[in-house]
Amino acid sequence: MKQWGAIGLLIIITLAFIFTLGQGTTADSPDLSPLIVGEVYSAQGHPVPDAQVVFKEATTEVVLGESHTQEDGRFVLHVRQVPTQGGILLVQRSHYRGQSIRLSPQEVQRLQADGTLALPRITLERKHGVAFWAATLAFILMLVFIATGRLHNTLAALTGTSLIFAVSYLGGLVYPDLYIFDFERAISYVDWNVIFLIMGMMIVIAILERTGIFQWLAFASYRLSRGRGWLLLPILMVITGVTSAFLDNVTTMLLMAPISVEIALALGMNPLALLIPEVMASNVAGVSTLVGTPTNILIASYANITFDDFLINLTPGVFLALIGLILYSEFVYWQDLKAASTTTDVLFRKLEEHAQITDMDTLKKAGIVGLGMLLLFIFGEPFHLLPAVTALMGATVLLLWVRPNIEEMIEAVDWTTLVFFMSLFIVIGAIQEVGLIDFLADVIGRVVGTHKMLAMVLIMWSGAFLSAVVDNIPFTAAMLPVIGSLTGHIPAAGDKSLYYCLSIGSAFGGNGSLIGSSPNLVTAGIAERAGYPITYMDFAKKGIPALIITVSLAGIWLLFHFL
Repeated sequence: MKQWGAIGLLIIITLAFIFTLGQGTTADSPDLSPLIVGEVYSAQGHPVPDAQVVFKEATTEVVLGESHTQEDGRFVLHVRQVPTQGGILLVQRSHYRGQSIRLSPQEVQRLQADGTLALPRITLERKHGVAFWAATLAFILMLVFIATGRLHNTLAALTGTSLIFAVSYLGGLVYPDLYIFDFERAISYVDWNVIFLIMGMMIVIAILERTGIFQWLAFASYRLSRGRGWLLLPILMVITGVTSAFLDNVTTMLLMAPISVEIALALGMNPLALLIPEVMASNVAGVSTLVGTPTNILIASYANITFDDFLINLTPGVFLALIGLILYSEFVYWQDLKAASTTTDVLFRKLEEHAQITDMDTLKKAGIVGLGMLLLFIFGEPFHLLPAVTALMGATVLLLWVRPNIEEMIEAVDWTTLVFFMSLFIVIGAIQEVGLIDFLADVIGRVVGTHKMLAMVLIMWSGAFLSAVVDNIPFTAAMLPVIGSLTGHIPAAGDKSLYYCLSIGSAFGGNGSLIGSSPNLVTAGIAERAGYPITYMDFAKKGIPALIITVSLAGIWLLFHFL
């Protein structure tokens, strides 16, 4: 009875709150004050969020209204009183030069008569002050720590993040121009889709590991290849590449990496001989479709490029690049691949003995949930269903259905990798906030001028090498308005060839360094947990030649196809 009484009281309180809220809403009179509306963009064509917009009287400088721009750069300013002597609109934002716009008498009269004044687009120029150099130095310091191995990747990223916050909060107190951004703005740069996608898939994989499926796949792969590592490697690379063309490449590596580790250990190989070529194949082959990489999704949305357009214009070049990558990987890892042929009959029988499915019921449930997730990954994009949502729903359904030890499942999540991702996004966000990425994009735009071939080559190669050290998502976002401007100025660029060059460069550039793409970091985390850490320098030694080979082959196709 007490429970029902509590529930009834809760219902009454809720209804009373809703009724009170409704009464308050109807009683409020609408704000009929005049409005000034407009939009604020950067010189590179990006909307400028959180810019302060202040409207003052021209003679007395009395503030008549104040507002801030939204994420899309638009603002709506309520004017408390229309000035009789004219007004001044001030637009200010950290890391930009402020704008002072004097309204003409005609505009003031229009505001008075119509009640609304729509202003033309307002453009703010970047200001490269001490905050620009502070954020750049913090970013470079983080890269140095990662490249030299002096600090663990996660600790290096945390150090960079802490330096940026120290400069913003503590340095900003002493010298305001040192301010970079606040905590709320920093968090907005974290790609939570990536974070929750990885977390959800790690839980699914942790449940699958208990069924013995990975050990069974390791034995099946060995039996299929019969110990021939040179044959096993291209098979796994092709499987990874094709899967990455239709699934997010982070998801692909979360699925493929544990299997590959089991296969390599079963064959007596170094797992890195399979993992590194696989993740490179994932970065390369994902470019052939609209949904294969996050950068392609950005490009398609901005340039109105369809799924079929990517297939027709990029698939031949991607195929050439993948063939070159396979041959290169066979050459580089030949000694490791030869070691696979030394497996004895004793080890074969041992593998066969341990290659048993230990929990068929859980495996069936995981298979049903996995099939549903696969369908949502492929067909969920038109409904704006993010991969992270699919991964979280799949992981939750599987946890509810299988009912494993929840604490063990949470511990199976590689939190070190997730913290690294979050810290890295914040550091990259800092250099984006202060304008470093816009600066680099501007330099490229000024160099190419109106030459189509020069523009194609420069965009492709600069995108490749810059994406090797800067996350390719913000770089791509910064380059899109530049390429849009170039496409309008170069007569022969109406075929959208520059966008395809950006797609190739930004995605293939992920092979140049360990932090060049999200799948690289995910794979490194899995390899480290297996006892085979991937250092920044080791990856760069293998990745930079792969970058040069793949970009060259795909570039030949693009030049042949569009010129």
